[in-house]
Amino acid sequence: MRLSHVSALIAGAIGATLLAGSSQAAITVLGTGMASDCYQAAEFGGDPRAGVSTCTQALDEPISLLDRAATFVNRGILEARIEMSKEALDDYNIGIKLRPDLAEAYIDRGATYIAVHRYAEALQDIDKGIGLGARQPEVAYYDRAIAHEGIGDIRGAYEDYKKALELQPNFALAADQLTRFKVVKKPTSGGV
Repeated sequence: MRLSHVSALIAGAIGATLLAGSSQAAITVLGTGMASDCYQAAEFGGDPRAGVSTCTQALDEPISLLDRAATFVNRGILEARIEMSKEALDDYNIGIKLRPDLAEAYIDRGATYIAVHRYAEALQDIDKGIGLGARQPEVAYYDRAIAHEGIGDIRGAYEDYKKALELQPNFALAADQLTRFKVVKKPTSGGV
């Protein structure tokens, strides 16, 4: 079978992902305190600028290594929401350096790479996050599909949108993206 791409721009797919806010997963910080408040802002929304400030204050408090790494990643999520991509990437990098086993950190950094059109780097990060056992693999596959489209790998994009929908059958964004594709049977050689 071969896939033919049906009328939609990659930018539209990327915009749908970023506007929906589903491309990023916060890293849980339990308890009370500024680090937990930072997590709440990254996971559940609110004013991202206020959230960035909360996260910055949390990093001035004595917190565990895991909470510190999570707080950098969570602040990166909030920075990405207000188009502070460079700052977000810097924070993801610090979080990953502190705890290289945080799957969501790679997925989130990959989403930010998509936003700045660095698709090959996004694919590497998202693959790493999937390999580390991302908590929301359907989001990872959805983001990876967008990165595949960004580099012109239409078959890879189609397969990843399908995988995202298989993992989460109610994932409307993935279902919507799949409507842009048309599967065409390749004619068999020597046949009618």
